Amino acid sequence: MKQYHLWLILAILILTACAPAEPLTLVPLPTVTPTNEIDARVAEWITVYFTDPEGPGAKKYRGGPDKALAAAIDEARFSVEAAFYQLDLWSMRNALIAAHNRGVSVRLVTESDNFDTAEVTELIAAGITVISDNRGSLMHNKFVVIDSHEVWTGSMNLTTNGAYKNDNNLIRIRSSRLAENYLVEFEEMFTNELFGDYIVTNTPYSTMSVENVPIETYFSPDDGTAAHIVELIREAEESICFLAFSFTSDEIASALIEQAQQGVTITGVFEESQYKSNQGTEFDHLLDAGLDVRLDDNPNNMHHKLIIIDSEVVVTGSYNFSRSAEESNDENTLVIHNTSVAGQYLEEFERVFAMAQP
Repeated sequence: MKQYHLWLILAILILTACAPAEPLTLVPLPTVTPTNEIDARVAEWITVYFTDPEGPGAKKYRGGPDKALAAAIDEARFSVEAAFYQLDLWSMRNALIAAHNRGVSVRLVTESDNFDTAEVTELIAAGITVISDNRGSLMHNKFVVIDSHEVWTGSMNLTTNGAYKNDNNLIRIRSSRLAENYLVEFEEMFTNELFGDYIVTNTPYSTMSVENVPIETYFSPDDGTAAHIVELIREAEESICFLAFSFTSDEIASALIEQAQQGVTITGVFEESQYKSNQGTEFDHLLDAGLDVRLDDNPNNMHHKLIIIDSEVVVTGSYNFSRSAEESNDENTLVIHNTSVAGQYLEEFERVFAMAQP
């Protein structure tokens, strides 16, 4: 009887397989969005964060970009390498100590002037190795590499002021090759104790792409960052917008003026306190040349180091447009060629520019 049932089931399956198929409906292929327009694929590996000094969380020090970075560190499985100019955020301290306690390798480099903050002291007490640059110039980087795959960088110091009172940007990019660039720079400082003028030009992928988005990586003073920025400025065809905490570079200012004379629209905002205290600030130079430049309106600091070219190229990182950043400080700069990313930075520029003093 059981054998009969088996033969019956087999016969039904054969008849079903041989039955005429339903008419085939042709489904159109999805439209592929160009990479340098808004693209969901880009959002999967790149995220941009901005501080919100006027927002509801600013006074309570809650919900800033540090929350997202702390959450990423909480998910680290193997390693966290970080180079911070300054650290006094409890969220960062707690996330780094928690990662160390669950067996993640945590290593830090910081600026010697900020080595004795309470939070850094607590990291060392927890067993985390922290080294400083021990020199006059600045270890001015602000970057984190997680699990050799994810890079966080931008203008934001990991401080309460940096995350909640100042205007800043923080960007997360998931790319093992970009992570390798930053890890090579980190090992120079952490393992070899090479800072500033001890120049080693050895970035593995100074130009690369992720999902067809070109990305350039430059470290100072190794890579002649100003020359690369000037080249990008001279390639502009329509517009250049910038936000500058410190801007004393004659080379970059001259390139902006040249482009303005060629009909490129130039707009920018300077940090007011730096304008008043810096020697050689380029604000008056650009203003006298007819460029639309303004002083910021944030009672704390407009701390961005940002250029947006033709609404499609973004220059960001720790690099101020200054001689110190170019010649002596340890800095990092990213250049991202993508209109979707540039659009997010343009929104921040427009917010800061609208509030700035005309």
